Amino acid sequence: MPLWKTDPPAPLRLVFLGSDPIALPTLDWLAGEGRAHAEVLAVFTQPDRPAGRGQQVRPNGIKAWAQERQLPVFQPEKLTPADAELLRSLPCDLALVFAYGQILREAFIAAPRLGTLNLHASILPSYRGASPIQTAIAAGERRTGVSLMRIVRQLDAGPVGAVETVPIGPLDTAAELSAKLAAACPALLARTLPLVARGELSFAEQDAARVSYCRRLDKEDGALDFAAPAASLAARINGLFPWPGCMAEVAGQPVKFGLADARPGPAGEPGQVLGCDGEGLLIGADDGVLRVRRLQRPGGRLLEAAEFLRGFPLAPGLRLPSRSMPSLVADRPFR
Repeated sequence: MPLWKTDPPAPLRLVFLGSDPIALPTLDWLAGEGRAHAEVLAVFTQPDRPAGRGQQVRPNGIKAWAQERQLPVFQPEKLTPADAELLRSLPCDLALVFAYGQILREAFIAAPRLGTLNLHASILPSYRGASPIQTAIAAGERRTGVSLMRIVRQLDAGPVGAVETVPIGPLDTAAELSAKLAAACPALLARTLPLVARGELSFAEQDAARVSYCRRLDKEDGALDFAAPAASLAARINGLFPWPGCMAEVAGQPVKFGLADARPGPAGEPGQVLGCDGEGLLIGADDGVLRVRRLQRPGGRLLEAAEFLRGFPLAPGLRLPSRSMPSLVADRPFR
């Protein structure tokens, strides 16, 4: 048998584009076991921004990772034709994007010899857009995944080459699910990058009938309408933690809910405090009881419900006000 049919392909010369810590396990893998499949030549990431309580300008984790390895780092405020020329000059076989935060122009997408691929944190075509992790939990999904897709100009609409699925646990928040999805990426790349290098990975067009979209989240999304089903409220609380976080007003103070589930039983009035069962604060909802397991008052720490209630008691019968919950999912891109 000819050697070229059995020998592994040479490592791809890869440029990575990312700005969020979710990409760090992928980069660590590329610098370790993944070196047999790809060599990272350079990194593109967002410009340094003010962060933390002191709002000091710091490099993000992706830039720090690259600097530790003495890799070139590029931080354009907006990608220009000059960046596409730079990509062509490296030279680069493939660009890999994961949570970068900028829209790529056609010239940039086409600059690498094998094009540009993206890791998107959902099972496409569901949850195209900016908040697929949070929205999948908030929508009550029991599984999600990471899709490896070709980038096209339309939002997350490119053909998909492979998917790594991940279960969503009943008490997973966006923080836990982000970690699961980050950990799933190396396995996905280990089985697909050799196929990409040989030109053997097939990409299938997305099913237009199953497309859904999510959007960038803001503080108003943390509103809770206690007339909604308890399971829907719990899913929203978990999906939107840690950001933007769901809140209810108690005695004029916004109290943040950090973890919740639904419990069957007499619901009482929507928003009515029913007591505490040792695992969480019980609140009436449409078809059951919302159990809030962790709470936080302004300026305080996130606490287990029993500890929180010792210092901030909520008497049974107290009614928590409802607010309209903005939609997180649509069948077309949000404006």
